[in-house]
Amino acid sequence: MTPELAHDLKASVRTIPDYPKPGIMFRDITTLMGDPRAFRRAVDELVQPWAGSKIDKVAGIEARGFIIGGAIAHQVSSGFVPIRKKGKLPHTCVSMEYTLEYGTDHIEIHLDAITPGERVILVDDLIATGGTAEGAIKLLRQIGAEVVAACFIIDLPDLGGAAKVRSMGVPVRTLVEFGGH
Repeated sequence: MTPELAHDLKASVRTIPDYPKPGIMFRDITTLMGDPRAFRRAVDELVQPWAGSKIDKVAGIEARGFIIGGAIAHQVSSGFVPIRKKGKLPHTCVSMEYTLEYGTDHIEIHLDAITPGERVILVDDLIATGGTAEGAIKLLRQIGAEVVAACFIIDLPDLGGAAKVRSMGVPVRTLVEFGGH
């Protein structure tokens, strides 16, 4: 990706200081998604390394990962699978506990969402500490997915999440970086 593209996408992300708590700089991609040109470019860039590859499913993490993941699934002609917080899916689910900065939470996927051996790309808007992505990868692998990549618009490299996902043997694609939290 060219530096000009990265700058263009970075400029389309709104930063909200002290949200959800003091000291946090919240990176809000709703402004990027509201800009048709920036949104299209982000989806195209996230898809680019896998264009022409066989991708069976795109798994998106609640909630912004649903929007981005749906667009990517359309681009690669694959199915889409939602990964949701516990208790939100109506059918038989598999659950995984994952670590947050302060505590733990659970995510779920329908047991029949993935056929063993299917090639899956994991998608979310941002990777920070990597706890949610790590839990999602473990969950996908538990039901037989081959996780071929994890894609995020934003990386907060100071928090180490992308490195954590790479250490699990999953290539990571990010488009822009922001320092700090």
